[in-house]
Amino acid sequence: MEEEIKDNKKAGMRRALNVRDILNKKYDVFPFEGKWKDAFDTPEVRGCWFVWGNSGNGKTSFVMQLCKELCKYDRVAFNSLEEGTSLTVQNNLRRFGMAEVSRHLAFIKEDIPTLKIRLRRHKSFNIVIIDSFQYTQMTYRDYIQLKEEFPDKLFVFISHARGKNPKGDAATSVMYDADLKIWVEGYVAFSKGRYQGATGEYTIWEKGAYDYWNVAGPKQKGGQA
Repeated sequence: MEEEIKDNKKAGMRRALNVRDILNKKYDVFPFEGKWKDAFDTPEVRGCWFVWGNSGNGKTSFVMQLCKELCKYDRVAFNSLEEGTSLTVQNNLRRFGMAEVSRHLAFIKEDIPTLKIRLRRHKSFNIVIIDSFQYTQMTYRDYIQLKEEFPDKLFVFISHARGKNPKGDAATSVMYDADLKIWVEGYVAFSKGRYQGATGEYTIWEKGAYDYWNVAGPKQKGGQA
């Protein structure tokens, strides 16, 4: 037995976990409350979340609201590759009162190699929102490498859509791997991933959602996942 343990250490193998080990393991989670918990339960603070949707459905508004919520729990880096610090970004910051969380939120515009350098620093950001996945020009292999190098950080990717699917093969692969998959349509964000609360839905804008889902005629809620 001792020889087997020594051989495993030499090979860099970790001890296999039994059922009791897993059941007793403690996880760090976001203690969401109210409509956030109803939609997304209490997800783990690390890993990958993926948000996608077509233009004009409330995706940007949802991302701002999500960003503000996450700032309650940790510092957030918003990697605004697509819009930078444009006037539209400024308008959204004002619209959603983001000045309230300014001490916990920083805007950057960095490609993935530069972002990695930042994240390797001591006390770097633990939450990174990347807008958009398409602007990173990442492959699925690039994504896996990023996730493996920074296993204790949370990456939230914002993606364009083609129909009800993410735009591009790499984006689709990342969506399937993500812990929390969030499809945005008609001013409602739908949880399609491993975390779902009581409703699995988050209403971004009440009137917009009502007009889309009720006034415009019956539709089937939810996207592909």
